[in-house]
Amino acid sequence: MKRKIVTIDPTLCNGCGLCVSACHEGALKLVDGKARLLSDSYCDGLGACLPECPTGAIKIVEREAAAFDEAAVAAQQVAEKHAGGTPVPPLACGCPGKMAKTIARPPTAAAAVVGDPPVAPTSALVNWPVQIKLVPITAPYLKNAALLIAADCSAFAYPDIHRRFMTNKVTLIGCPKLDEVDYSEKLTALLQANDIRSVTVLRMEVPCCAGIANATKQALMNSGKMIPWHVVTISTDGAILDE
Repeated sequence: MKRKIVTIDPTLCNGCGLCVSACHEGALKLVDGKARLLSDSYCDGLGACLPECPTGAIKIVEREAAAFDEAAVAAQQVAEKHAGGTPVPPLACGCPGKMAKTIARPPTAAAAVVGDPPVAPTSALVNWPVQIKLVPITAPYLKNAALLIAADCSAFAYPDIHRRFMTNKVTLIGCPKLDEVDYSEKLTALLQANDIRSVTVLRMEVPCCAGIANATKQALMNSGKMIPWHVVTISTDGAILDE
């Protein structure tokens, strides 16, 4: 029969494994460092894995394929359970550092009174992972979140980034020059899947950093949602140039 089904370009796949985690049917698996479709009958063709792929290696195509077989999927999951205990969602590349988690932080303390001893700075990071490419679009911390989408250099240029920009926000970071990807597709999926309250973009003054602001603007337009957003520009010597 002819139906819609996923296809994976091995030349684009970087082996991150995020698609494996996103596939509830267990149709995908990492083989020799590349994602592969185990069986046509395991794939429902709905493409839950697509927005998780950071390189665009996965697409939906229409071709001759075996029908999706829910019974086969269930049998496979039962077999895995008996073979190795209760299965857990696979981790990208087997790395626990890529598992989405919320970090509990105490309420922000009031400003110190003049004369009080200095207070050690604390982290305002409330989510993990933080890389745009690695953040699952279904991460629980994204629900009703205020987003900070920051160029990764900004944390080194602006020393007060935790207090000034990260407090009470979910932080996503990236570098459009080094990653050489268009973040707009991933950000579009993220905005469409979650009720985002606001978006702050923190970019550097260098021209290449415009990519992170442009990708965010494009994602906001693609999402079809009216979400308040603004861009803050940081100079290479750590000053706020535009807010």
